[in-house]
Amino acid sequence: MSIGASVRRLFGPFERQIAEAYRSIYVDLDDFAGQLPAALPEVRTILEAGCGEGALTERLHVLFPHAQITAIDITPRIGRLFKNATAHVEFRQMTIEEIASAQPQAFDLVVMCDVLHHVPPDQRLALLAEIRSAIRPGGCFAVKDWGRSATPIHWMCYASDRYLTGDHVEFFTPHELQDLLSDVFGAARVCAGGFIRPWRNNMSFLVRV
Repeated sequence: MSIGASVRRLFGPFERQIAEAYRSIYVDLDDFAGQLPAALPEVRTILEAGCGEGALTERLHVLFPHAQITAIDITPRIGRLFKNATAHVEFRQMTIEEIASAQPQAFDLVVMCDVLHHVPPDQRLALLAEIRSAIRPGGCFAVKDWGRSATPIHWMCYASDRYLTGDHVEFFTPHELQDLLSDVFGAARVCAGGFIRPWRNNMSFLVRV
């Protein structure tokens, strides 16, 4: 278990509130999730890749209450803080490769938030290719990640990810992430989604397959 997860468990019944408050220092998940319905009015099936303990999953369920959401991660703590038990949301401890193989072209929308910078650089193209194979023709991929910059907030974010999670992380610039997405999906399909509050480091892209 990472240092961050161990510390958070010490907060007991207040863990959820404290985790939300700490996350909000870096990213407003409501801002990211709230941009999706206008861009994607008809969504029946959603895959959240790298869902963690379910913070974004809850927001997706509120915004797309009739969509079937499959939330996956490799962590054993998957969906642990998700509070709204529902038949419309299913958590699975599995890889993207596994679900893409089992359910090819099954999802109208795939969402990935702050995952890619945890993936080793030599594995990113393959991971994105698996995501593409899981999206139905006409579907979309919404990705949000943290952009590298020479600012104090970036070094705070880096320290948080590197030392609290224990992961080796490598961040992108917006151009680097856009180029990576273009290599997999084609440049014409990649649309810059802008920046997510409260920092311009929070970059998002929408890819139409």
